[in-house]
Amino acid sequence: MGTPSNRTVVIGLELGDGHLVNAWARAGRLPALKALMEEGSWGWLGTTAEQLHISAWPCIYTGATPGEHGVYFTFQPAPGLQGYQRFHTGLYGRPTFWQLLDQAGRRCAVLDPPYSHPEEGFGGAFVYDWGTWAHYLKPGSSPPGLLRQLEQANGTYPLGMEANDLGFTPLEVVDTARRLVRSVQAKADAACWLMREHGRDLAFTVFGETHVAGHYLWTDALQDPERRMGASPMLDVYLALDRAIGQIRAAAGPEATFVVISGDCVGPNRAGWQLLPEVLTRLGFLATPQMQAAGDGAPAPARRFDPVKALRDLLPKDFRKSLARRLPTKLRDRLAQRVDTADIDWTRTRAYCLPTDLEGYIRVNFRGREPQGIVEPGAGYEGVLAELTTEIGALRDAGTGRPIVREILRADQAFPGDHAAYLPDLIVRWDASAPIVAASSARVGTVSVPSPDGRPGTHQGPGFLLACGRGIAAGAVLHDGHILDFAPTLLARMGVAVPPHMHGRVWPELTAV
Repeated sequence: MGTPSNRTVVIGLELGDGHLVNAWARAGRLPALKALMEEGSWGWLGTTAEQLHISAWPCIYTGATPGEHGVYFTFQPAPGLQGYQRFHTGLYGRPTFWQLLDQAGRRCAVLDPPYSHPEEGFGGAFVYDWGTWAHYLKPGSSPPGLLRQLEQANGTYPLGMEANDLGFTPLEVVDTARRLVRSVQAKADAACWLMREHGRDLAFTVFGETHVAGHYLWTDALQDPERRMGASPMLDVYLALDRAIGQIRAAAGPEATFVVISGDCVGPNRAGWQLLPEVLTRLGFLATPQMQAAGDGAPAPARRFDPVKALRDLLPKDFRKSLARRLPTKLRDRLAQRVDTADIDWTRTRAYCLPTDLEGYIRVNFRGREPQGIVEPGAGYEGVLAELTTEIGALRDAGTGRPIVREILRADQAFPGDHAAYLPDLIVRWDASAPIVAASSARVGTVSVPSPDGRPGTHQGPGFLLACGRGIAAGAVLHDGHILDFAPTLLARMGVAVPPHMHGRVWPELTAV
């Protein structure tokens, strides 16, 4: 592939909902996407977003599992680290598909893939964290001057809000939708410019606006096949997205292969992760300095005074947030983790909770992996995991008695690999059939903690893929697909050997060119 007439264009949708796309396109509300569906093939995708929701994008990029690429959240643990760290460069355990294409001589232009970072030796055009609502890194580019050129041609990204500043704060719906519509158009203009200037063989752009919409514009009416057809702020964003896809497809040319992919979809935000710190404390796994170890007769250690935490607690919440926005990201993260761990007595803590906004992530304080680890390998580690699985699985809704836990997974078994130590030890998946605010069990008693997360929507599966181009059957349905299949299929279609670390299958329906 060497000319614009046969380039491949990939559009990623963060938290892009395939059910809404399918319904609105077939009803004629999204004409560009409807044309793609009629001219190409569609498929639902199994996804690791069901267990580790943000791991889906790294899986799409690398064709590797979370235990092999090691990235699953903004803040996550690592061997040799007590607690957690922010996503940063150099974390990936496997190369991205655009790195492999570049090494094979394909000219690539990549814009705003979330949870990605520059890779050494990449010779294409790569712009990261320009048009995003959640900055994982400081906006930049490879080569370094490319971001400045893009902004000179297209301006700055207009969204005007950032996830790290917002936290779980709900947003005004109409204003948010208007901002997102403007931002979708800005992203489309930037994507067309980058594709024209640099994307001879591959142009890959991810729209993060659907991520914001999924969290803040979701309503339960969107689950109803009839009610979702009415006007809504969510539909306004998808209408803008449809126009953007039509614009990019026209700019790519009629012979281009065109792909739209999402690693998850949207559902109601009903999780119980906020209960877990108190549950672990009552079970005796998580200890604070002022607690006495049960039954050992030792005096409780004196409560450690932390001046940073004390100052934080004295400041009004709005002032704290305003001050945090002015701090460098690394300093803000360091202070936040210090406050979060100020009340943990690591000498008595066997397991603790990791940051999350959906699943429950639990890490064992494991000797040899955590610098202050106390749980011994072998029977000690296995015993902690077994006890936690039993006791957390026993939790029931305090009001109705229904189980609140759908599944508890051991990450090393669900996602084995050489980067499994960068994942939680246990993943708690919740029964999202109703909100979870209080839970009880015979051993824990009743724990009541309202969720601090006021966003109405969140991540769930499945993902989807829509592909159109030479050799791709019109109107066909792809069966039994998975997000791990995407990278090897893309490489095969572009004539590049699939590396052994990619476990997904190559879809013959998309590679018979």
